[in-house]
Amino acid sequence: MNAINPVKIARKTQPNELGPLLRHWRDLRGISQLDLSFNAGVSQRHISFIESGRSVPSRQMLIDLAQTLDIPLRERNTLLLAAGYAPIYSDVAWNADEMKSVTQALGRMLRQHEPFPALVMDRYWNVLMTNDAAPRFFNCFIDMAARKGPRNMLHLMFDPAGMRPFVADWQTVADSLIQRVYRESVGRVINDATRELLAALRAYPDVRTEFQPGGVPAPDAASAAMPVIPVGFIKDAQVLRYFSMVTSVGTPQTIAAQELRIECMFPADDETEARHLDMLAALSG
Repeated sequence: MNAINPVKIARKTQPNELGPLLRHWRDLRGISQLDLSFNAGVSQRHISFIESGRSVPSRQMLIDLAQTLDIPLRERNTLLLAAGYAPIYSDVAWNADEMKSVTQALGRMLRQHEPFPALVMDRYWNVLMTNDAAPRFFNCFIDMAARKGPRNMLHLMFDPAGMRPFVADWQTVADSLIQRVYRESVGRVINDATRELLAALRAYPDVRTEFQPGGVPAPDAASAAMPVIPVGFIKDAQVLRYFSMVTSVGTPQTIAAQELRIECMFPADDETEARHLDMLAALSG
């Protein structure tokens, strides 16, 4: 799998960049100055002055505006820099000592999900941690050891030399995965690194390049009665159906904590659960 390298968003900015940045986020969220004023408890006139460069807000006011606009922590640092303030949100690595309590909790979650696959990814779908079941599951289809790291789940699914030949109704799944990139992007932000990821996925053979926002893939007959649309993996001419639950860290205080995502795969039916257990047992034996 190929990895997507995050782009350093935080940079040196000038205070006169604050107005355009704030207006950008307000436009992105589709919020008028009046609505932002009401929701953040700041006068509309003050917001107008900030956006026109006639006023620089206090640090706390800027944080309140960012909170109201649901701006991700990484981009809040950029906003603070634009106002002339130092960043306040730590940008340590996901496995830094500062993150130890979080990574230990993630490890417990992964272990408790055995014997089904579970993994931790960053905002670009790079795999950071897995339980034992995850590589064992994928090894039932391909030789994971033959794939050079670092690992990226989307590249694994789109690569014709990866899981793609084993995915039932692959084109529909590919469309839904691209939808997920947009839907699950941190703060609904498609930054440069995410655009690079999407471009790399669309560069694979026979991937549809058009994108219809909000499109929902139609379920096939076998999954139409289910509460979720599962992803099917073909093994020995039979389809094993799984769905995912995605979890994020509540009330994050660091950029790394906000950008982590835990994905747990579950069998969508009893038959898949039984065959899953048999498949892993045969691999061990």
